[in-house]
Parts: sequence; structure tokens; C-alpha cells
Amino acid sequence: MIDQKMCAGTDMTQTFYNKMASQYDKLFFDWQETTRQQAELLNVIFQENGFDLQARILDCACGIGTQAIGLARLGYHVTGSDISTGELAEAKRRAEDDHMAIRFEQADFCALSEVFSEPFDIIISMDNALPHMLTKDALERAVKSIVSRIVPEGILVASIRDYDRLLEERPAYSAPYIHKTEKGQRVSFQTWEWVNDNYKFTQYIIDDEGDPQVSRFECEYRAVRRAELTDLLLTNGCREVVWRMPEETGFYQPIVVARII
Repeated sequence: MIDQKMCAGTDMTQTFYNKMASQYDKLFFDWQETTRQQAELLNVIFQENGFDLQARILDCACGIGTQAIGLARLGYHVTGSDISTGELAEAKRRAEDDHMAIRFEQADFCALSEVFSEPFDIIISMDNALPHMLTKDALERAVKSIVSRIVPEGILVASIRDYDRLLEERPAYSAPYIHKTEKGQRVSFQTWEWVNDNYKFTQYIIDDEGDPQVSRFECEYRAVRRAELTDLLLTNGCREVVWRMPEETGFYQPIVVARII
């Protein structure tokens, strides 16, 4: 049985992604193309760190399968886990439609050992999943849990927003994404309400194809500076931590690659 109270914010996060599951792909202009591009980007990082298609990968915040399905398409052996049953159901459906054999399990990434006894060569946690941990203690529990499921000399690959920059500005909203559709357009954006280093955000998705339809989802993050996450990784089982910035990788967020002792 998964302990749903392991990490701060778990209930809110689970509810947020359960509600968003059927609409999450609307945040992308072309979700299928995004899965291909991100898999290719991650494949380069894996190869640069000495791994090939034989690597065993766990996507511990797999969502609807954006990275897991793309990596499986390349030929990797991929397992996906997530706290959200709604997103897992969506990921399973999409993997089956794509004829991809991926094992999916519900798991809180603060308690991976409760679900996975085996270690992995690579664990990924993309798209700003780790900052859902609303305290430093919760983030450290997540780091310890993830690192404990990686083999010696394996790697963690994770992405977070550029909070070093955002904490200087503390913006009240994110820039909108506007996607043209066959019948009109889709607009998605977030509003942010800051309290110290935490912020509550509201995700809006507006389908404007005649009669506008507005969807609204709420959750919370804690802005994590790169130095904080680096320190937590180095003091909890990693011997090397390297940050790869968007101008280098082409990914929309900074990516951290941490090598396990």
C-alpha cells in the first residue's frame, strides 16, 4: 500500500493531475511530436553518460507518458510511475495505442522502494515534478527515495523551472501559449500567487473554437534553486551533479544530471 502522506502536497498534486489527465496534451501544440523530440534529447544525454538501449529506465513522474512513450519508441526498456491514477490510465491508453509495452505502476516518488524492489540504471523526473515538494524536508525525502532505486554509477535526470531567475522577478503569471486549431485557437497560461518561495498557481486552458470553453486547475509549487537541489543530491548519494541549460540542450527547462556513487 502506498503511503499517500509521504511528501508534502501529495493530495493536492494527485487531485490536480487526476483532473487534468484528459486535457494535459492540450498544453502542447503537437503532443506526439513532443514525445519524439524529448526522447531524442534524453537519448543524447544518456549516451553522453555512457548508456545505450540496454539501460533500464524508470520515469518516476511519467504523467500521461510524454517521455516514457517516446523513449520506448526508441527501443529502451521503460517503466513509468506516477502518483496520479488519472494520468497513469491516460498513459496506459496512449502506450497501448502506440503498441508500446511499458510497465506502469502507481507510486509516490518519495516512497519508490514500496513499489519497486529492483534498481534502475536511469531514473528521470521531467517537467518540474520535484518542486511539487513544498518543503526542503519533503524534497530531501524525494531525493533519497529516487537515489535509492538507482544502481551505482547510474544517473538521475530531472528538469525544473529556472527558479534562480524567477525568484528575482516573482512573476504573477506565465506567458500564454497560443496554438492554432482547425476551428480556432487554444490558449493556455498560468497565474501565480507567491508566498515566500512557494506559489499557488492556476492553470487555464481556453478552447476558443466558436463558443469558448474554459478549464481551470489549481496546484502549488516551491521554487527550488539549483544550488539547493545540487547540495541535496551531493549529500544523499550522488558524486557528480551537472546542470545543462536550455541554450545548450534545446529543452525548455534546466536539466540536472546526477551520477550515483
